[in-house]
Amino acid sequence: MANSVELDSFDRALLTEMQVDNQTPARVLAERVGLSQSAVLRRLRRLRAEKVIMADISVVSPKVLGVPVMVHVLVSIEHGSRTYGDFARKLRLRPEVRHASYVTGGADFVLHLQVESMEAYANFAREVFHDDPNVVEYHTYVAMQEIVGPNSSRRLRGG
Repeated sequence: MANSVELDSFDRALLTEMQVDNQTPARVLAERVGLSQSAVLRRLRRLRAEKVIMADISVVSPKVLGVPVMVHVLVSIEHGSRTYGDFARKLRLRPEVRHASYVTGGADFVLHLQVESMEAYANFAREVFHDDPNVVEYHTYVAMQEIVGPNSSRRLRGG
């Protein structure tokens, strides 16, 4: 399990590089982190097997997919474990929801949506929030520009 995996400085350096571009050739990674190519490949296999690297994905331009509007929404719902589960299931069925987290603090859920327009978001809000009697309130934040992230000029890094 990933929580009990011990990572040394080479593992962390590899993970940092992989978060920027997981298509970087092993020989380039080897040069960057100071290991042999075979050691890099061995470590990457282990990190995948131990689920430290959970997935190798492609980040696709939202504009090309026709969903250029990024919306973040804080949602508060009526309290009750069934209510939370029902709402979470509803979110999983909506293609606009790119990320959803159950959180602590002033809201119950934080949603990251990608939609084609504000009209599309208005439809989503009506169907998901207004038509659900368990939604107490929601606050919408429309992103004007992504500063750090997979679609910005500065990629996410960890470590």
